[in-house]
Amino acid sequence: MWPGLPLCLALCLSATSALAVTAPAPPRTEAGQPAQTPDATDTFHDAAAMLPKDSVTHHNGTFGGQKMTYTATAGTLTLRDDAGKPTARMFYTAYTRDGADPARRPVVYFFNGGPGAGTAYLHLGAAGPVTLDFPTGNPADGANAQIRPNPESWLSAADLVFLDAPGTGWSVPTDPKQADKQFYGVKQDAKAFAKAIQLWANANKRLMSPRYLAGESYGGLRAIEVANALAEDQHILLNGMIMISPALDMTLLDTENNILAEAFVLPSLEAANLALQHKLTPENTAQHLDTAYRYATGPYLSTLAGTPPAGDDAEDFYEAVANHTGIEQDIITKQRGMPRPEAHDIRSRDGRLYSLYDATLSIADPFPEGVDNGESPDPMLDGFGHAYGSAFEQYATTELRYRTDLSYNLLNDAISQTWDYRDANTPIVRPIPTLRRLLALNPTLRVFIANGAYDLVCPYASSRWVAEHIPVGRSRIGLHVYPGGHMLYTRTDSLAALARDVRTFLAP
Repeated sequence: MWPGLPLCLALCLSATSALAVTAPAPPRTEAGQPAQTPDATDTFHDAAAMLPKDSVTHHNGTFGGQKMTYTATAGTLTLRDDAGKPTARMFYTAYTRDGADPARRPVVYFFNGGPGAGTAYLHLGAAGPVTLDFPTGNPADGANAQIRPNPESWLSAADLVFLDAPGTGWSVPTDPKQADKQFYGVKQDAKAFAKAIQLWANANKRLMSPRYLAGESYGGLRAIEVANALAEDQHILLNGMIMISPALDMTLLDTENNILAEAFVLPSLEAANLALQHKLTPENTAQHLDTAYRYATGPYLSTLAGTPPAGDDAEDFYEAVANHTGIEQDIITKQRGMPRPEAHDIRSRDGRLYSLYDATLSIADPFPEGVDNGESPDPMLDGFGHAYGSAFEQYATTELRYRTDLSYNLLNDAISQTWDYRDANTPIVRPIPTLRRLLALNPTLRVFIANGAYDLVCPYASSRWVAEHIPVGRSRIGLHVYPGGHMLYTRTDSLAALARDVRTFLAP
């Protein structure tokens, strides 16, 4: 998930740490598969001591039209420093199809974003064997959401491993005072995930299986960095990456300081405006999205980059922007043709407050008289999105038989506020050059990008622009835009379409 641009763009001081000691030979579970349990010599304290032993359970289901039996393992992987001292217990849930050939069966490793978000969103939202279902006709009603089987689970095409970043979910750093330096930054985070993936794959003899990463929101940037860390630190090359509503470059989302980022928001505002008027159909959506993109990156962007229009030219420009977005012209004029998506004036209309994460989703505005932008809640982030935390706790306890008194940390705001976005040579990491190198060095690597048409946080236009400017491997990047917002999978039709396209992507 993505807790908001101003928060996520805050920079802080941090340092890197190494994670290089492999785990001891693991014991065997009742199913005969290796289990990742802590070394018997490890002694954990405080929160880290509250995590139980790994739990292995057996299930059956029908996914993508396939009936199957599968094994679920909920447990922890122990990360260590150069001296072999544990630095974190990293929670994971793995689903493996019984009887499948491990040499041919792909493995998808999942993480969310934030930074600071647990993987329950992708787990219960898109890919896992169960999903959190919201009431028909009231998608913002998290209080009455229910867990049900997910016939669109990606388990039909691959084994699934969901990983919570240290400090999120049930992943616990052993020394909270050192966690900032050890884990809460772009580079240290990537090293931690790369090591966790190596630990699981090695213990389960899956190092040579087809390997994929799947990340949501900041998880897009994280996927690039983890892919690089896997290659450089663990000598593991990927077959592909799946990015859902990805943040591919932080500067391309900074609407306050980058007119290109401002232009990328406009097509999503236009798509939402058309959807609210019931003018989008499966037949015309692609054309409308393309037209909106070309206007935003063409006439609109050139106007922003040039001398600000005045007089009749300004009036014509503001009228055109208002027509494209459906926002009142006086508000567009007040913001000089650059509607800030987080502004209360933009999000509040006719007594309804619209979400940054899905510009077609609204609730009754608690402040219709107006309020500072920072005081205006988001219907998804501050509302129904919270339901994923308690739902996952319920599911883990009852179905996975994994019980702990620790609360599942769905969204750790403290991590977002202190995250270190720096690279070695720049004040903020620029992952696109890394993606370009990965595509050039690994001719097998393919990238699947999924965006919601109405997402204002990570708009589809930013993904398209990045992909269009990749010089090598552009043909291996697939762009997919679905009806919906940041969490496009909360819509039944989009969930099914996403699963169908992912199955095709993962097919040998």
